[in-house]
Amino acid sequence: MENITIHYQNKPIYPIVLSDSFDMIPQLTRRIGAEGRKVCIVSDSNVAPLYLDEVIRLFGTCCQVFHFVFPAGEANKNLETVNQLYEVLIRAHLERGDFLAALGGGVTGDLTGFAAATYLRGIRFVQIPTSLLAQVDSSIGGKTGVDFRSWKNMIGAFHQPSFVLSCSRSLLSLPDREYLSGLGEIVKHGLIRSDTYYQWLKNHREQILNRDLAVMTEMILQSDHIKQAVVENDPQEKGERAVLNFGHTIGHAIEKLEKFSKLHGECISIGCCAAAFLSMKRGMITEENYMDIVRTLESFRLPVKVCPRDYKAEDIVRTSKSDKKMDQGKIRFILLQGIGNAVIDHSVTDEEILSAAGSVICQEPVEAGR
Repeated sequence: MENITIHYQNKPIYPIVLSDSFDMIPQLTRRIGAEGRKVCIVSDSNVAPLYLDEVIRLFGTCCQVFHFVFPAGEANKNLETVNQLYEVLIRAHLERGDFLAALGGGVTGDLTGFAAATYLRGIRFVQIPTSLLAQVDSSIGGKTGVDFRSWKNMIGAFHQPSFVLSCSRSLLSLPDREYLSGLGEIVKHGLIRSDTYYQWLKNHREQILNRDLAVMTEMILQSDHIKQAVVENDPQEKGERAVLNFGHTIGHAIEKLEKFSKLHGECISIGCCAAAFLSMKRGMITEENYMDIVRTLESFRLPVKVCPRDYKAEDIVRTSKSDKKMDQGKIRFILLQGIGNAVIDHSVTDEEILSAAGSVICQEPVEAGR
């Protein structure tokens, strides 16, 4: 078992516990003073059949338990699902001293956190992430939110969890595509803050792809430490925390234009290639650096290009301007000033974004039926 504590203004806020089981749930619940309270476990239709009964049993040793299960998928991360959850909470008479538990991936964590931030003007919640992407990214830092129509994460709030419990065993049940998607954010962590970690990932590629539990735990721990350092310095994304959005400007645009048919980490991988291309064009990294980034992402079985059917590079530029990362009408673009050193840039032009978007679009036509 490994522990990390997130601090804010030099005060401990919440622990992140890495374990190979969910058995710490009763102990962590008592530690936050929630014994005897009501808890509503929120999960989706993919995760609930695997782990909900076990988690209900564990919470049931110290709490009165309710649950809410919604259909899996980004398409259900919206206000309508939140409204359904509110009704469950109201009918169960959850009070301000009670709490929610997010059991699942990033969609579940974001949605549950937003509901907790807004129900009764804010109640506690805990994160029990079961996907790799959630364990290294969305469960840490207090960002919550839902999509609004076709705009990703446009409605949300900063609301910190009371604890995060990441169970490495849950990663063994992930479909290959879901597991690999999480590696998109993990490689990003190395690119933005640690060339040493980036090299470690490359050196342990086979163990990572084979889901070696010890190596996965070390990988999650190192990624969590990187995110910890960034979010502690900038808890509400007013400055440095924006570097975590490396690859996200173009990645989010592609995710939207693909109508969420591609997973988040897949789109971030493509976006990282585009941002690395622009960094190379500006002379901030070498061509060798750029090609190594592309090859590394490919070696982790992640996409590095997109083959659109009904949109062009110009549409990626236009869509990127509806992203929440705008600042006074200009995009806060994240570039690399060398491997392991991401910087925020407000001077990237539409022409440069167009060139970066074009670099990740397939040149050959897509075959009919593909």
